[in-house]
Amino acid sequence: MGGAAGRRVGERIESRDMATDLKHRLKELLIDRLKFEDMTPDDIPDDEPLFAGGLGLDSIDALEIVVMLESEFGIKVKNESSARDYFKSVSTLADLVGQKLSQEQPQA
Repeated sequence: MGGAAGRRVGERIESRDMATDLKHRLKELLIDRLKFEDMTPDDIPDDEPLFAGGLGLDSIDALEIVVMLESEFGIKVKNESSARDYFKSVSTLADLVGQKLSQEQPQA
């Protein structure tokens, strides 16, 4: 594979690797910020609910996630409805962070 097709495949693989790295980083931050002392990133499934079952987080934990996103990534969560959408799982958090970070980077 050469040319544009080869670049697209490479970009998809690179993008997937970045998403995996971002999810791992978010899990590390959640463990650290929420004091999950006996957990590792591998203990948290990407698509497991963060609230209502799953990890069983509460509203105080949600506030800590808001602070984490702002301090670590410069992302401000402006309203409760968008927070609900993005705070469902590690995957949805990674989607939010990935979107915000890609908006900040200049397009080639």
